[in-house]
Amino acid sequence: MDGNWYVSYEKGVQSDDSHHFDRLYLEPIYDAFICPLTKQVMRDPVTLENGQTFEREAIEKWFKECRENSRKMVCPLTLRELRSTELNPSISLRNTIEEWNARSEAAQVDMARRSLSLSTPESDIIQALKFIQGLCLKSHLNKHMIRHEELIPMIVDMLKSSSQRVRSKALETIQIVVEDNDDNKDITAEGDTVRTVVKFLSHEQSKEREEAVALLYELSKSERLCEKIGSINGAILILVGMASSNSEDVLTVEKAEQTLENLARCENNVRQMAECGRLQPLLHLLLEGSVETKLSMAALLGELVLDNEVKVFVARTAGFSLINLMKSNDVKSREAALKALNQISSDDTSAKVLIEADILPPLVQDLFTVGVKQLPMRLKEISATILANVVNSGYHFDSIEVGPDHQSLVSEEVIHNLLHLISNTGPAIGCKLLEVLVGLTASPSTVHSVVSAIKSSGAIMSLVQFVETPQRDLRLAPIKLLRNLSPHMGQELADCLHGASGTLGSLIRVTSENVGITEEQAAAVGLLADLPERDAGLTRRMLAEGAFELFISRVTRIRQGETRGSRFMTPYLEGLVKVLSRITFALSDESGAARPLCREHNLAALFIDLLQMNGLDNVQMVSAMALENLSQETKNLTRLPEFAPPGFCATIFSCMSKPPIITGLCKVHRGTCSLRETFCILEGQAVDKLAALLDHTNENVVEASLAALCTLLDDEVDIDNGVQALLDVEGVKPILDVLVEKRTDSLRRRAVWAVERLLRNNEITSEVSDSPNVCSALVDAFQHGDYLTRQIAERALRRVDKIPNFSGIFANK
Repeated sequence: MDGNWYVSYEKGVQSDDSHHFDRLYLEPIYDAFICPLTKQVMRDPVTLENGQTFEREAIEKWFKECRENSRKMVCPLTLRELRSTELNPSISLRNTIEEWNARSEAAQVDMARRSLSLSTPESDIIQALKFIQGLCLKSHLNKHMIRHEELIPMIVDMLKSSSQRVRSKALETIQIVVEDNDDNKDITAEGDTVRTVVKFLSHEQSKEREEAVALLYELSKSERLCEKIGSINGAILILVGMASSNSEDVLTVEKAEQTLENLARCENNVRQMAECGRLQPLLHLLLEGSVETKLSMAALLGELVLDNEVKVFVARTAGFSLINLMKSNDVKSREAALKALNQISSDDTSAKVLIEADILPPLVQDLFTVGVKQLPMRLKEISATILANVVNSGYHFDSIEVGPDHQSLVSEEVIHNLLHLISNTGPAIGCKLLEVLVGLTASPSTVHSVVSAIKSSGAIMSLVQFVETPQRDLRLAPIKLLRNLSPHMGQELADCLHGASGTLGSLIRVTSENVGITEEQAAAVGLLADLPERDAGLTRRMLAEGAFELFISRVTRIRQGETRGSRFMTPYLEGLVKVLSRITFALSDESGAARPLCREHNLAALFIDLLQMNGLDNVQMVSAMALENLSQETKNLTRLPEFAPPGFCATIFSCMSKPPIITGLCKVHRGTCSLRETFCILEGQAVDKLAALLDHTNENVVEASLAALCTLLDDEVDIDNGVQALLDVEGVKPILDVLVEKRTDSLRRRAVWAVERLLRNNEITSEVSDSPNVCSALVDAFQHGDYLTRQIAERALRRVDKIPNFSGIFANK
């Protein structure tokens, strides 16, 4: 545009080449206006004794340099010595200059107004914005003039420019215009200006982001605008991201942080910050705010979805305050506190923090209080949920007092009260309290106290009946509880399942539901697996319910890969196999139903297959135990060959009395054997697989495998051929190694028995006689084993001539 600029710069106003505009001559600039030292229009002209006029600041600096350099005080123009350095203000000249400046600035403001148009060239807009910046920095009063001249809306319009330079300069200018001026802030924030500024926070150009966040910081100093800034969708989310960014400029991060601190004066903004993961403002108000504010913040905390690290932080920062608020007599305060505590107690670490903050006594009191002061049922449900959360955190509760008489959470009285509440409240609260008992029975330090209290209460039947609940979400807790109780109350649970109509069937149906593999199914089958395996009556009930057929089908599908896996796959499969193994304890049951089932489904072959599931120790151990039971039954099922009675000639001539030679007989069992019909592990080629497990790292797997192999060495079978069967698969050395390793007393006892049987083979006897390790192990068993083991070890040592055979000596005499 036409015209020239004159801009007066004050000290502290940075300038560059773009500021050096030609002056706009509205009227001449008289030489008297210009300081001879600074060559700029004077603001505070003063006159020396010789009549020369200078800018006060400039001449004072001149005199200071003269003194510091020990020079004479001379006039900088005439260089003549002055008798006095007194400075006389030139008031009339100053007034004239001020009037001239005012007229010039008015003309420049008018030119700036005409330049602030989107159709104006970029350079002219930049010059106008820079002029306005200089004007505002020159005097705070000029900010009022900018507002009065209605330039602020025009500057804001420049934010719509297509030029990035113009937009950045406009943001910078607005920041200067509104700084320390609330009226200018209010005008700037009219309309959609704040929304426009927020949009710049997500721009790719870092300069625009920096200027935008600096402007928002200035606007946020006005409490009236805090709510408006926070109401812009995404504003707080973006600011929180910038404040926590590692990629932003340090100054930008600092401005974003300061802006958020200002915005936190508005409660709605605190809510948004908390939802974005910035909880410090909320926690500050929760700790330091008024009663009403604390209530509001606690209620907000209960509505948030927090990750586990944040829950721990909140528990450590505000857990104690929330617990105190929970003790309030005001129901609304208690409700807000309980909801917040429910939220943060769901993480194990934060739950432990709350326990250390003494949350248990008021929780237990809330649950057990009846009458006028009792909590509404909806709040009791929250209390029960919190208690379930903290109990399942794995803390040691036997030493924490929760009652006035020093009761702990596992004291008999407290457990009885919990059982009473479970039976006499709604399913929602009852389910949470059952989860409390689940947590207490999952800990070795507290399970025995809970078991004792349940036994003394006689509540086991009531607990069992919860299994029949049709709702899956309410059924899980009682099943998990009974699962935890089953190792300690197996017979009591079995008796209940005998008598409870439909409960056993409900458990079986849960385990076989075709819904993948769930925690509920794993717990249900684990419960059934831990029931006394020799309870024939329960086994008959399970046979009648068709449990074994269902479980065989499930195991088969898992082995074939038809059932998709989950994190509960291993405990589920272990439970199924253990339940199936109980049928092998009922092979001689008078009902006679076990053997046909094992034959029909070729159960022995299934267990042999399961021996090869490496990594699943319990599956391998239980399968070996089942094969031991099946193999023990083989000698009772083998069909021995029948020979016709000798004829008349055979009774006279012995050469004619030899029995006929029959081929295809089992060498160990001396009859006709098969895996399916007689469960013969030799015919089923299981001997090598069992022998391979003797090298297992788990002693229980080793002992179960050895026990199964020992069935080939029983008195009622052909021991020589049993030994030969082991030699054929190189199974003798692993048995000797088990003896030498001395892992456990029970394993040593079993190994000594097996070795004594092996030593009936001369070849093995000769080998063992030359083995100091085996002999030493036998001597150790002879010296330190129990009575029966010492007897067997003694016989073994005699066979290798380590102990004299006195009976033989006396016989020879």
